[in-house]
Amino acid sequence: MPHLVIDFSANLSDFPEALILKEVNASLCASPEVKDEADLKSRTNRIAHFEIGTQPDNRGFVHAQLRLLAGRTPQAKQDLAERIAVVLRKHTPQPPGMLVQLSVEILDMDRASYVKERL
Repeated sequence: MPHLVIDFSANLSDFPEALILKEVNASLCASPEVKDEADLKSRTNRIAHFEIGTQPDNRGFVHAQLRLLAGRTPQAKQDLAERIAVVLRKHTPQPPGMLVQLSVEILDMDRASYVKERL
């Protein structure tokens, strides 16, 4: 915990995955909500097959989910969401004529059913 998953449409061919992961991790680890930087696990998923509405041409998306153990305040969640959004806004390609939708979602994980170990 936390887990960050960034999905993006494959038509964003220049999406700088490594750079985004590096910068978003640095921003999130600077938050007081992330107690140990080694706890943050981030990854990207290039989504090859997707539909956006009924007009598939010239549309793309980036969607980030940050999964945290329950108990954060709404203000803390908003801060974390904005930290992610700042990096995504900065680096998400915007091909000419393409509508790119960006979204960030913060999800609570149930503490009672979450298992984590360091091996």
